[in-house]
Amino acid sequence: MKSLISPKSLILMLIAILNTNLYAQLPKETPEQKTERMKWWTDARFGMFIHWGSYAQAARHEWVKKYERITNEQYQKYFDLFNPDMFNPSEWAKMSKEAGMKYAVITTKHHEGFCMFDSKYTDYKVTNTPYSKDIIKEWVEAFRAEGLKVGFYYSLIDWHHPDYTIDRNHPQSAKTSDEYAILNKGRDMNKYRKYLKNQISELLTNYGKIDIIWLDYSFPSGEHGKGHDDWDSENLLKMVRELQPGIIVNDRLDLKDKEGGWDFTTPEQYKVSKWPEINGKRIPWETCQTFSGSWGYYRDEATWKSEKQLLGLLIESVSKGGNLLLNVGPTARGNFDFRAQDRLEDMGKWMKFNSRSVYGCTQAPDKFPKPDNCLLTYNPESNRLYVHLLDYPMGRLTLKGFGGKVRYAQFLHDASEIKFGKPRYNVTYQESLKDKDIILMLPVVKPDTEIPVIELFLSNE
Repeated sequence: MKSLISPKSLILMLIAILNTNLYAQLPKETPEQKTERMKWWTDARFGMFIHWGSYAQAARHEWVKKYERITNEQYQKYFDLFNPDMFNPSEWAKMSKEAGMKYAVITTKHHEGFCMFDSKYTDYKVTNTPYSKDIIKEWVEAFRAEGLKVGFYYSLIDWHHPDYTIDRNHPQSAKTSDEYAILNKGRDMNKYRKYLKNQISELLTNYGKIDIIWLDYSFPSGEHGKGHDDWDSENLLKMVRELQPGIIVNDRLDLKDKEGGWDFTTPEQYKVSKWPEINGKRIPWETCQTFSGSWGYYRDEATWKSEKQLLGLLIESVSKGGNLLLNVGPTARGNFDFRAQDRLEDMGKWMKFNSRSVYGCTQAPDKFPKPDNCLLTYNPESNRLYVHLLDYPMGRLTLKGFGGKVRYAQFLHDASEIKFGKPRYNVTYQESLKDKDIILMLPVVKPDTEIPVIELFLSNE
């Protein structure tokens, strides 16, 4: 039987496979080395996400191009008019820092394909708009000046690039495979993959030390999706780690089963029920959340979360060993929506006095049961436990199972002592208290803070 592949072709294929496998070997590190590399991020617990692009002018969701099936020609007006004349990254950085955030991640390119940095590989970039300046350069300098760690979001998806093949998430998505074949005639993902790598190389070369990179996102399941082969994820990630050895990488390259293929998992827009695990082992995680229902600026979106909801989201994330990356979608003029500013200010007021229950904290040891309507966080270095009172009790708080484990208690916001109490009784009723329980005596009036925090100094066992 005659071979369908010539010997020469077979040799070339084998060489290509070998070269790819050799190149795609990701750096190895021990669990201890990974923990040390990620320690600043784990301790920080709270960061800012910024979704900003030309879609801010439409002001009706960052996916507006997809949702309304807008063509490149129709979408061009947003590029032609982009001029955020009020953009002041120093103000953004100060607001982020005052809110208690320790790091920030900004969209360098979202799915629309518009680049917020000065790339030499495209004309579809901010420096060719009326604004004309490199926004990413300005942003990085301002946030670093405030002592914040900086991260880049880069969309693997691109609805503008002529070689990016149309898939089910594309604005011009089709209904049948035959229609996709017609739409994708002449498009070449090899060229797009090269473009993708070139741009990420620019971002990780031209702006100094980058602490985090968010590559977003893979959707391999089902028809007309994209996964690691479409991005050449292993080689892409190897390049990332070579250019920025200490960088922290999210988990959206479709390399979850590859050692070294990701650093943290990213539950989006929901609260986890427990600390995420893989094969029974807890993993680093960060939930990314919006103030409202949109990532980009959405003028008419009204489902904004309250101060208490946002604080609860932060505290609950830390109480399960995770981080919160809270998103702001700036307006087309370059400022933060007044509602976002209000929420950031509120969170900052709380964090000013209660951040000790967030920074460096994690899930409480199992020997401390969570009281009703409370959340617990724990700092293993200081050996202090923090009780967050989501609903303020009527004068007393019973901590079941805490007996003999606490030597002192105080409110965190003002360091005022909280005394231990005894069981109540009257002429008809005697309250019982088990040896393993303690009672904290609280003032009748709730302290002037949205969620009061009790700091427990634990006994050295």
